[in-house]
Amino acid sequence: MLVSEHDYQRTLEYSFSALGMLKRAKIPPYPHFYELCYTYASGINEQLNERLNMLLGKDNALSMENVLQVYREFFDNPSDLESQLTNVSQEMSYKIDAVNRAMDEAIDTAEGYSGSLEGAANKLNTKLDEAALQKLAAKLLAETKQMQEANQNLEEKLKVSKQDISSLKRDLDTARRETMLDALTKIPNRKSFDQRLKQEFEAYEQHGKQFSLLMMDIDHFKAFNDNYGHQTGDQVLRLVAMTLKSNIKGRDHAARYGGEEFAAILPDTDIRGARQIADKIRKAVHAKELLKRSTNQKLGRITISIGAAQVHRDESIHELIERADECLYTAKREGRNRVVCETDEVFRNSKVA
Repeated sequence: MLVSEHDYQRTLEYSFSALGMLKRAKIPPYPHFYELCYTYASGINEQLNERLNMLLGKDNALSMENVLQVYREFFDNPSDLESQLTNVSQEMSYKIDAVNRAMDEAIDTAEGYSGSLEGAANKLNTKLDEAALQKLAAKLLAETKQMQEANQNLEEKLKVSKQDISSLKRDLDTARRETMLDALTKIPNRKSFDQRLKQEFEAYEQHGKQFSLLMMDIDHFKAFNDNYGHQTGDQVLRLVAMTLKSNIKGRDHAARYGGEEFAAILPDTDIRGARQIADKIRKAVHAKELLKRSTNQKLGRITISIGAAQVHRDESIHELIERADECLYTAKREGRNRVVCETDEVFRNSKVA
């Protein structure tokens, strides 16, 4: 490819500028650091330049911390959500520090200007000739102009920082929400379930707000994986999750509990209401016929077993989960594709046995 003399000279200047930035900061010109500085010198990424300008010191030189921070943000793009949370939190901290530095500089400038005004006032209390007055006026005018420029600079920095912090806050909120979702099924995960169950339990202990718990397990799930492969197994999990989500309403909270097991927290719901919701979910799942996407082959219907329990006074979260689990296991033993509640005779008999 032929390169014009103009393009050659321009890219050469970018290269010298990038190397100069690294040299002044005594940062080794590793390829990833050079890439960052070259991108900055070329100005092709306006957002990167704005971010880096906010982090540059008074001597307009980089620090290793700044280089690593900006490189991770614009070039590394971690997929791990915990890493994203860490990076966004760090960015938020850096932004707040930048605002604090800008405020400190403005305070220093204001204090200097205040001192100049006080000095001028003292001089005006003495007899000054016309030349001295003109000199004093010129000095105050220059310092007033400097103060105005400092205020304008502060306003611009605060405006940029406000926009960046708002953007970072949105990123942080998004990342936090995603850490509470199961990656495969896109419904709340075990962490989200544990937090919500704790909240409902505390509300019950403090205010007597009743709730019930459903524990659900896909019947013969291992057979789907063994016979049709893990991709089909994943399809089954997604289908059940979608059906579960579409059949609970309001403040009800469905989650993937682990493996092929799901759970649902039902606020303001007693055991009778829990049975009705559980049977609605069971029937909705059974109504779905699984198809192999590649061939449209019918693979049969999915069924789930469900155990339902209502919170009791003076019990722990673990005891509630354990009771709902025991109801689930009873449903499995009784033939699967059914709902068993803690009030059912078949469950009470199993406890006696």
